[in-house]
Amino acid sequence: MGIRVYKPTSAGRRNSSVNDYAEITKTKPEKSLTTRIKKHGGRNHSGKVTVRFRGGGARRLYRKIDFKRLKDGVVATVLGIEYDPNRTCHIALLQYEDGEKSYILAPVGIKVGETLESGHKVEPKVGNCMPIGSIPVGMEIHNIELNVGQGGKIVRSAGGVARLVARDGKWAHLILPSGEMRMIDVACRATIGQIGNVDHQHVRIGKAGRKRHMGRKPHVRGKAQNPVAHPMGGGESRSNGGRHPCSPTGVLAKGGKTRAKKKASNKRIIRRRKSKHYGQLTL
Repeated sequence: MGIRVYKPTSAGRRNSSVNDYAEITKTKPEKSLTTRIKKHGGRNHSGKVTVRFRGGGARRLYRKIDFKRLKDGVVATVLGIEYDPNRTCHIALLQYEDGEKSYILAPVGIKVGETLESGHKVEPKVGNCMPIGSIPVGMEIHNIELNVGQGGKIVRSAGGVARLVARDGKWAHLILPSGEMRMIDVACRATIGQIGNVDHQHVRIGKAGRKRHMGRKPHVRGKAQNPVAHPMGGGESRSNGGRHPCSPTGVLAKGGKTRAKKKASNKRIIRRRKSKHYGQLTL
């Protein structure tokens, strides 16, 4: 894939770029694997805004993705690579030998006509899914389960890849894209390879209108608002807020830990991810 930059015919065009979608081979989704998404505009059942700056956007069909890959021993053929408006990566349509179709996250290098499998004793090639205990140490993986049989929960975005670095009895040690090292049960499943659409992070939105198409409204700074709307608002002329950065409800926005101390999976973390100030750890 690549990034396409148009001639600067307007201010928006000058500062924007788009994905060239060179990997896409199929434009219409499989009707049996789609469902309509109901928009809520960031509001709860009472109509109150619980998530700010959301609303509008183009209508989307949700593509039902098979994150579990439990059809062991049945060979599937790749029918096409499709765009998915609900996620950053592309998806691949598979058809199994028994006629069933399903979507999976499309890894780098997957081609139409290839055959994929899942199971304990399948070949560790790109696109195949198997328990971590069957994957050779050192391989790149994605769509990883946190609990056995739960379906892939982590490393699912465009360009995402984790590395299996060790196995110790019941536990495998993985380095995640954030640099965090974590223990995962060897019975949990993962898919071989790196997720496609790697250049997604290099696309520049360029103008506010494209964000509106994505369902995102303008994000207004706290100090630019009135004091009735935000704790940092108000003041004569331009002020710097007059207090530490916070949310509209007064919760401090910087410096605090956001992960729950009693989260069950905390004990499985061997090494925490590095902060943005020091940069991410490379695999």
